[in-house]
Amino acid sequence: MTRRRWIADEVSGNTAALVGEHAAHLVRVLRAEIGQEFEIATGAEVRRGTITAISADRVDFALGQEREVKAAAQITLVLAIFKFDRMEWAIEKCTEIGVARIIPVIANRTDAHLAAAAPKRHERWQRLVRQASEQSRRATVPELATAVRLKDLDIALPARVVLAESLAGMEGSRLRDVLQSKPQPLALAVGPEGGWTDEEIAWFHEAGWAAASLGSTILRAETAAIVATALAIDELS
Repeated sequence: MTRRRWIADEVSGNTAALVGEHAAHLVRVLRAEIGQEFEIATGAEVRRGTITAISADRVDFALGQEREVKAAAQITLVLAIFKFDRMEWAIEKCTEIGVARIIPVIANRTDAHLAAAAPKRHERWQRLVRQASEQSRRATVPELATAVRLKDLDIALPARVVLAESLAGMEGSRLRDVLQSKPQPLALAVGPEGGWTDEEIAWFHEAGWAAASLGSTILRAETAAIVATALAIDELS
């Protein structure tokens, strides 16, 4: 039987714990009992965990045998900020697929009220990626950066690909073809609704990003993010 996996809030030697709302969900919703076994991700490894103590806002585990975990693909998703409900769906699904890092970017076409509200959503997005990581049995939670403007984006990676989606001046090859020559770690940049502006495309070009396309159809931003992430992980894993 496949055991549910939890990502520990606290780790000390051969013990770990869930605390706060994280623990409350296990206690109240899943009716945790002492002696139950789960898989516990500690950040460095995944181990079998047996519940040793339960309170309203804390669950303690004794850690046992280490579980074998496949190394995750090192892919950073640079995601322009767009309508929050659809953007959060993309964040959730790309986390489930296995992206290692997410950087929200305030693009030229990001609505002003969304740009202003983005810092207040960061805590919500952190909860979202944690929940999606546990649901998909990941060993680690992807790093979620605070929102930045494109001009302040600093990606020190050997491979960087921007989805140009047929914008004038930076048409790209199919993403799968581009990925065949790109090593890990990799960064993928996905624009907002309406795509990147000419000014932004020029910035990417000057910064050394390669251009790629997902085909002849125009995809919504959240669809493009999920498809691009899935293709990259499949190609590079």
